[in-house]
Amino acid sequence: MSVAKIRRMTLFKIPKPEDQEKLLAVYKRMPEEAVKDGKPYIISVDAGKAFADQRSQGYTVAVVSVFSSKQDMVYYDNECEAHGRLKAVAKSVHEGAMMVYFESIFDIKE
Repeated sequence: MSVAKIRRMTLFKIPKPEDQEKLLAVYKRMPEEAVKDGKPYIISVDAGKAFADQRSQGYTVAVVSVFSSKQDMVYYDNECEAHGRLKAVAKSVHEGAMMVYFESIFDIKE
């Protein structure tokens, strides 16, 4: 049986290295601080600096988050207090257009 999860990729254009570190520090705490019904609900968060390369198109920070369901991702976007704090930091350091992409992924259980 397979179980669908949601993988979400977010790219930021943050030119100053100290601001990149500021946002990465917030993301590092996300798996513990983002709670739903009193429990952490994000499966995983991997965040880091993008390589300086013409293909990066100016994006400097990349984040991959995995959620158990689309409903958890919608909660994250609209109701999660920890994500609200993250958005406030991101808005203060981000320049240009942010990119968000998400897809269903499956864990194959045999």
